[in-house]
Amino acid sequence: MKKIAWMSLLLSAMVSLVVGCSSAKTGADANKLIIGIDDKFAPMGFRDEKNELVGFDIDYARAASEKMGKQVEFQPIDWSAKESELNSGRIDLIWNGYTITDVRKEKVLFTKPYLKNAQVVVTMANSNLTKLSDLAGKAIGLQKLSSAADAVNASDMKNQVKSITEYPDNVLALSDMKIGRVEAVVIDQVVADYYMAKEPGAFKVMEESLAPEEYGVGVKKGNEALLNELQKALDTMNQDGTAAKISEKWFGENRVLK
Repeated sequence: MKKIAWMSLLLSAMVSLVVGCSSAKTGADANKLIIGIDDKFAPMGFRDEKNELVGFDIDYARAASEKMGKQVEFQPIDWSAKESELNSGRIDLIWNGYTITDVRKEKVLFTKPYLKNAQVVVTMANSNLTKLSDLAGKAIGLQKLSSAADAVNASDMKNQVKSITEYPDNVLALSDMKIGRVEAVVIDQVVADYYMAKEPGAFKVMEESLAPEEYGVGVKKGNEALLNELQKALDTMNQDGTAAKISEKWFGENRVLK
């Protein structure tokens, strides 16, 4: 009996040790930031023709990580499960056009806002839809569990449109609009700007926007140390011109908030 009790105690201690080790980063892992991204969210984070990750947030995160003296690893995730990925410890940061909202503030910590954005409505250039009221009885599309969905749900549009189709990403939503499955797409202004520049004359943006918003970086609740370290790096990038240089590369001007 004593032998069985001793073995049971030893096993319990080993399990506790393994759990304890797995819950904290050690060694090389402590010097690495794993960043969760949506790799189809141009121009913030997406894959180029060589299938390499590029974008404003990719460059911005790399520069911040360098200031922090850390390596960076980008982890494409299911954007609809981003907070779960963060809280489980599979990623350290949510950083890819992540809109700051009151609902999300209950789930994660946020850095100070670093970029302004808005939810806008995009239609085909030859569409006769010109204002939000024109969407009554129309089929619209948006990215699932995005701030676009939040903006629509908070507006009168939700009860006026014919249908709302949710897509895994904005690329699919725009593709379906091109073939007529939906007549408009609710999307981030920065994303709309990118695709309008990429395909001149294909799309237009309604003058009325749904909701102004700001982007921030999401950090796991309770990890104020990482939040403060990251914010210090972002502040330094604003002061030394690093942030402005990255913004000018992707937007042609400095849009970074100070």
